[in-house]
Amino acid sequence: MVTQPLVDSYGRVHRDLRISVTDRCNHRCVYCMPAEGMAWLPRSEVLTFEEIERVAGVLVGRFGIDGIRLTGGEPTLRAHLPVLVAKLAALGTDLSLTTNGSTLRTIADDLATAGLARINVSCDSLRRDRFTTLTRRDELPRVLEGIDAAVAAGLAPVKLNVVVMRGVNDDEVVDFAAFGRERGVTVRFIEFMPLDADGAWAAHRVVPAAEIVAAVDAAFPLVPVARGHEPATRWRYRDGAGEIGVIGSVTEPFCASCDRIRLTADGKLRACLFATDETDLRHLLRAGADDAELAAAIAGTVAAKGPGHQIGQPAFIRPGRSMSQIGG
Repeated sequence: MVTQPLVDSYGRVHRDLRISVTDRCNHRCVYCMPAEGMAWLPRSEVLTFEEIERVAGVLVGRFGIDGIRLTGGEPTLRAHLPVLVAKLAALGTDLSLTTNGSTLRTIADDLATAGLARINVSCDSLRRDRFTTLTRRDELPRVLEGIDAAVAAGLAPVKLNVVVMRGVNDDEVVDFAAFGRERGVTVRFIEFMPLDADGAWAAHRVVPAAEIVAAVDAAFPLVPVARGHEPATRWRYRDGAGEIGVIGSVTEPFCASCDRIRLTADGKLRACLFATDETDLRHLLRAGADDAELAAAIAGTVAAKGPGHQIGQPAFIRPGRSMSQIGG
């Protein structure tokens, strides 16, 4: 089958698919989940592995999607996850996964064997007491073990995602850079975005990308790397000891080059992380839609994508779902 590009009305070609395989999480991060917890989706409302495989197959076969990332919630909580990884690996894309790392040490080898290429681990503090406060779980040692297990399993490059928040963990930026250099992992610093479950986001809590780069550069001199379609601006260490990435979604938005779409655990297709509307692919799948109907729904969703999220502008509308419900 000849593929056709998945293009929106602004000429952006979409090549990257993020799939949330579950809305459940074993951490209760203060910026992802309200203190009283969340009502998880009933199992019947979550896409099956076969449904995920079918949507991914349409996107790869008809539209040339060449990158798939599995997210959550926490994806490693999904039973038999390596089975899904094997199904998606067979599609021949760049297959990766984002995890909080707390159970990674027990599954890293199985994921690698099933065909997972690389992995991102989310960790917002290297201080055990602060980590416990942020996640409401005392699991930093397990996360660090998970990072080591991923490196040992060959899930390279292992990337460490750090959401930097003013007055919370911004004093650890250089510590994280040093950690990445020592462990051989790439640290990606992410600006705090208005996707927290409690709606407590405020602009003054955002640490700008430029400030993060300056802090690292002062300790470990950096050299810029040419940017492609990836969300992070990349900087390599002048001494050759790896690199960092910085995702400046708020102060340096990359909407003009964004090539990502997202499929939620309950089968809703979103053309933007900050989209306020969704297309219900689960309904189409379970109503007997053929691949052509699925492809038409997907193309229509992407065609309707707006110019950008407009965070900080009067026109910005906060999504109805938090990050844990959308998938990263």
